[in-house]
Amino acid sequence: MTREKLVALIREKGSYLCVGLDTDPAKLPAHLSGDADAVFRFNKAIIDATRAACVSYKINTAFYEALGTKGWEVMEKTVHYIGADHFKIADAKRGDIGNTSTQYARAFFEALPFDAVTVAPYMGEDSVRPFLEYEGKWAIVLGLTSNKGAQDFELQASGEGLLYERVLKTVSGWGTDQNLMFVVGATQADAFIRIRELVPGHFLLVPGVGAQGGSLEQVSEKAMNKDCGLLVNASRAVIYASGKEDFADAAAAVAGQYQAEMAAYLQRFNG
Repeated sequence: MTREKLVALIREKGSYLCVGLDTDPAKLPAHLSGDADAVFRFNKAIIDATRAACVSYKINTAFYEALGTKGWEVMEKTVHYIGADHFKIADAKRGDIGNTSTQYARAFFEALPFDAVTVAPYMGEDSVRPFLEYEGKWAIVLGLTSNKGAQDFELQASGEGLLYERVLKTVSGWGTDQNLMFVVGATQADAFIRIRELVPGHFLLVPGVGAQGGSLEQVSEKAMNKDCGLLVNASRAVIYASGKEDFADAAAAVAGQYQAEMAAYLQRFNG
């Protein structure tokens, strides 16, 4: 999906919501237990319930890889079921030497129809470059994450700034705002002003709103640019809004609340 189409989709829906399909078989509603295709049935119901409210879905591949061959089959069925009208992210956090990254890019962009893959930049440009060579596809590079371990490296001094700042400045030169995004955790809200100084035009994938406590209002106020420039992910808050048979209706209600709030912020901060 091109940037132009993504921006148009955000404008059309008044939403920059990304629904995370971090589907854990242990957390599925009891009435699905014993179903051999329970994970896909759950995903399908969530997708049907939230399509109208979101512009993107993020599949955390770890939850599917842990299931072996069956998990890959479910992931493939899920990404095809989402279809072409939503921005599809493989949250795989890949990154390896160039020839290996080339195969990862083929896996997610050719064998599977994802629009974007999350990528770790530690090994440098040649590990990211293969993901940037597909027209209409995106690399979403880890920038500043919301986990406790961000203190270990990302927030350490590097030259005249912090390491994550160096990553943003350096990586932004490897691609463009047409094929490169950055992951920035919502719980790092105070950093968004500096981040927008470094990468004013790039889209940011923002996890951490909802169950992790990030503020959608603060993120929107500090990080929105002229094209919105945000995909805000909510996973557990949406897909596990209810653990009962009404789980899809509950997911629809929560996603709708996010969409309504986002529509207001698009008017306030991007109008």
